[in-house]
Amino acid sequence: MIWYTAPAADWEREALPLGSGALGVMVFGTLASERLQFNEKTLWTGGPGSAQGYDFGNWRAPRPGAIAAVQEEIDTETRIGPEAVAGRLGQPRVGFGAYQTFGDLHLDVPGAPTTTPDSYRRALDLGEAVATVTYTHEQAGHQREFFVSHADHVIVGRLAAGRPGAVTCTVRYTSPRTDFTATSAGERITVRGELADNGMAFEAQLRVGHRGGSLTANADGTLTVTGADSAWFVLAAGTDYADTYPDYRGDDPHAKVTKAVDDAFGKGYATLRARHVADHRALFDRVALDIRAAVPDVSTDRLLAGYTDGASATDRALEALFFQYGRYLLIASSRPGSLPANLQGVWNQSTSPPWSADYHVNINLQMNYWLAEAANLAETTAPYDRFVEAMRAPGRRTAKEMFGSRGWVVHNETNPYGFTGVHNWATSFWFPEAAAWLTTQLYEHYRFGGSTDYLRTTAYPAMKEAAEFWLDNLRTDPRDGTLVVTPSYSPEHGDFTAGAAMSQQIVHDLFTNTLEAARILGDAPEFREQLAATLAKLDPGLRIGSWGQLQEWKADLDGPTDDHRHVSHLFGLHPGRQIEPGSRWADAAKVSLTARGDGGTGWSKAWKINFWARLRDGDHAHKMLGEQLKSSTLPNLWDTHPPFQIDGNFGATSGVVEMLLQSQYDVIEVLPALPSSWPDGSVRGLRARGGATVDIDWVAGRPTRITLTASRTRELTVRSGLLRGGEVKFKAVAGRRYTWGTKTGAS
Repeated sequence: MIWYTAPAADWEREALPLGSGALGVMVFGTLASERLQFNEKTLWTGGPGSAQGYDFGNWRAPRPGAIAAVQEEIDTETRIGPEAVAGRLGQPRVGFGAYQTFGDLHLDVPGAPTTTPDSYRRALDLGEAVATVTYTHEQAGHQREFFVSHADHVIVGRLAAGRPGAVTCTVRYTSPRTDFTATSAGERITVRGELADNGMAFEAQLRVGHRGGSLTANADGTLTVTGADSAWFVLAAGTDYADTYPDYRGDDPHAKVTKAVDDAFGKGYATLRARHVADHRALFDRVALDIRAAVPDVSTDRLLAGYTDGASATDRALEALFFQYGRYLLIASSRPGSLPANLQGVWNQSTSPPWSADYHVNINLQMNYWLAEAANLAETTAPYDRFVEAMRAPGRRTAKEMFGSRGWVVHNETNPYGFTGVHNWATSFWFPEAAAWLTTQLYEHYRFGGSTDYLRTTAYPAMKEAAEFWLDNLRTDPRDGTLVVTPSYSPEHGDFTAGAAMSQQIVHDLFTNTLEAARILGDAPEFREQLAATLAKLDPGLRIGSWGQLQEWKADLDGPTDDHRHVSHLFGLHPGRQIEPGSRWADAAKVSLTARGDGGTGWSKAWKINFWARLRDGDHAHKMLGEQLKSSTLPNLWDTHPPFQIDGNFGATSGVVEMLLQSQYDVIEVLPALPSSWPDGSVRGLRARGGATVDIDWVAGRPTRITLTASRTRELTVRSGLLRGGEVKFKAVAGRRYTWGTKTGAS
């Protein structure tokens, strides 16, 4: 539970988020006029039909030899400034668009308190995904409840009072745009419009029910409930967007929205609530973290303000809450049938949000899903899978037109309209490795779940095409004869070179994963041989520099006082698996990470939690969690860049899992980076690669009981100080539980 003693005055810092993947709501809890700002994730400007025109980011005129010329200059000069490269390979972005707020639903309550009562409480129950507002006024208790149901595809709210006839309110819709009409008739409000930018049709419908009193439809498009014991509503919204290249348009939303509203309204409030809670709990309740700290009876903003360094029980309570909040937010912003979680999850109150609230794929979209598998939310990755699949067709065109190659590609950022080309912001326009990185999550889903059908039909086709792109586009480095990515740019830092560490490590990860998958599926021997031969010639992106650091570039250019927020050259440590703990590469990575320091933006600190956990330094990983909470977390527990970016929330939850369980090397390692500030505790329901769900109890920093439930029949290896010899290998049988500790052996 997170809760507050006053209404929200600020959308970003204080309002409370609800969501179903496609729909999102921010609850303010304001008394005289409750504000519910809501979103539907496909409402985007830009794309086909845009008044600006749209080119998918592909060059608007052929540039024969442009990339080769840059490569040749890098071969000669070794470095080129990003502005110069952007001038030759970039272009102004046209028709990219931005994620839009759908608008605001207001519940105007006449006679509400003009000042906040002492009894006021605004809360979000993470376990039920229900937001509540309660207060007492004129000796009557008032309660509001709101939730967004994935089960029924609607936003639902209810107002009730402890005194008969005490509920009176007017329901109205507003928007910062003027491209709509709002009408009311009977018990329904209908909002209908088209985005001026691209002609996208959008519609929302709302139906109001009440117990006692009366309901009136007003000429101004509002509904008024008068003198009721309670009132409730359902709202559905949609657009004519479809994720089909090249038009990205589907059916008019009217029929679908009408059906969703009417079906939900017919079920009644109690049934809708029960269905919603059951649907949410089926995911959320899988994992429980107990680090011996009950949440004190203190509002969440005060809990956050009082956080010091994680040493006290109160601090531990906030850390456990923050961990589960990340899981809650992923459930709320990524469910089957929706677009994946964007830079702001599903929430946005603006018509011109920061970075368009888009999909940055030089880390941010990928980070959004780091927690999904290990934190037992694999179903939330379905929108990600579909998004990657939908990107392949426009990505093939970009690969062919810009690079003259096979495969598919996407650069630094994209949108729901297949933007796979470039823009001209010098430090973030060029990142063709993004497609390769995007496929890592697909292969991870296979490694955790083990479905060869999924690997064959979903993951491997995208992986193979991404690999084909790099088979065609790697270039021999005249310095040493290895194969390198060129032009190569370490995200948002430094100059263009050949063979920057992150570029090489991503391609190494792609080739390694694709080769493994090809062998599992028995793909053509010729392709496997070509992939293995190219991998053997590939520069691995691992070099130790003059001061013991892991180099960010192939040349020794790193400065020991450089504290840039990106630590991209540690990709092979996390989320990759190229740099193993205890290796000299890990030692060099630690030198680099130490030099970069503990500062940075919210998402940067979150990534550092994962880095330090992979280095088996639980105390430093925990320190980074503390740094994120102290200086990069808003009162409503959203991560801030600044401004708000949700990837930091997701990255932090991933980092906590990495402290408690790791399996990237096909060994299930129990408590690999447990911080000393969590001496006693337990965790239930974490997932390991190979198809295992793991429960762990520990006392005084040492595991006392490990329980593993197998979802696949295969050989597993478990490593822990609790086990005789520190490790056990055994053939796990699907559906069986294995316990070590208080009771040993299979049960």
